[in-house]
Amino acid sequence: MKLKRFLLRYYPPGIILEYIRSNGEQETKSIDLLNLSNDTDVDQLVEEIVMEEPIISENRKPQLAALIRKLIDKIESKKEQQFELFKTLKAHMLPLTNCAFNKNGDKFITGSYDRTCKVWDTFTGEEIVSLEGHKNVVYCIAFNNPFGDRVVTGSFDKTAKIWDANSGKCLQTLVGHNYEIVCTSFDPHSLIVATGSMDKTARLWDVETGKQIARLDGHEGEIVSLHFNSDGDKLLTGSFDKTAMIWDVRSGECIHMLDEHTGEISSTQFEFTGDYCATGSIDKTCKIWDIKTGKCIETLRGHKDEVQDICFNSTGTRLVTVSADATGRVYNVHTGECIAQLLGHKGEISKVQFNPSGNKIITASADNTARIFSETGECLQVLEGHTDEIFSCSFNYEGDIIITGSKDNTCKIWKEVNLPVKKK
Repeated sequence: MKLKRFLLRYYPPGIILEYIRSNGEQETKSIDLLNLSNDTDVDQLVEEIVMEEPIISENRKPQLAALIRKLIDKIESKKEQQFELFKTLKAHMLPLTNCAFNKNGDKFITGSYDRTCKVWDTFTGEEIVSLEGHKNVVYCIAFNNPFGDRVVTGSFDKTAKIWDANSGKCLQTLVGHNYEIVCTSFDPHSLIVATGSMDKTARLWDVETGKQIARLDGHEGEIVSLHFNSDGDKLLTGSFDKTAMIWDVRSGECIHMLDEHTGEISSTQFEFTGDYCATGSIDKTCKIWDIKTGKCIETLRGHKDEVQDICFNSTGTRLVTVSADATGRVYNVHTGECIAQLLGHKGEISKVQFNPSGNKIITASADNTARIFSETGECLQVLEGHTDEIFSCSFNYEGDIIITGSKDNTCKIWKEVNLPVKKK
């Protein structure tokens, strides 16, 4: 094997080795550096990495050290942020259902009750292309991140479609579900699409051929949430039957049934390392599960109403939950301790997301506002201007642009305004 080059990954922090095998095939390997800080001994870390990865030669050490220092500078950069409204888009004639960024953040997509999905230029706010062809509501949408050249849409017409994100051409129509499709996602390699439906099944599809690879049977209620792990070899599904299931993507077999909730599952997510997953429920709790054993290792309590959404930070050390009780809670994943509360909203919170660096959280609420919090629970900014419930919010990869989607039929783009760091 021969090392071709190093690639930087800022969130979560890591170095990617791109190398060529003896047969000429190009492959990559990730080195996760989740504990980087200003206190990291870079030279010692380089020696440890080279010890583990003999493909890295002695003359590459200075380059590796420089990249690690660049990662540390990025992680430790402290700047005061405020966001200002850049543009309001009357995106669709009928209400929106969702919005999502591509990895680069230069495009985002919106789905709607008008049966279309639209691709937008983030920096101009102009429509790039309208994805038309569904015969009912386009309910769930996703880019094939990190590539960003494909979009999948799931519809109440019982089909999903895969589109070219640039031309708008429909590449595949995925037919097989018997009821509405309400959740969908690409795997991290953009080879497989997963869909979840009100017909109580999830299905796996080949991106290139559109053929069904596997039908995942086992839930006794509608599947409302699904998530691939970072390796793409496992899928997590959450259902109204009060259970979640972990599936082997290659075989289509259920590995574990997670069945300790007493109410319907609302949201599911793997953390980055793949050791844990979490489930939120209308039983007012969130549970953290060990992937290998399927055992619940923490039950996170404190909300007074149903948990609507959950999100891990990029390193998997923090988990945020939001609830119909109009609050959010930040937990230490390893101890289960609630370390911060997100207070201030006047209506239920339906969506939450960490920014990629993990030091800020955005929430979307029925009080017509989105709020930006620090990871310690301080409300840093209230995003006002929507005239109806906000149901979707998202940071781009750099964390300097936000999109919010509302039942007022508009989508707003918010851009960062850098402020000088306050001197202590």
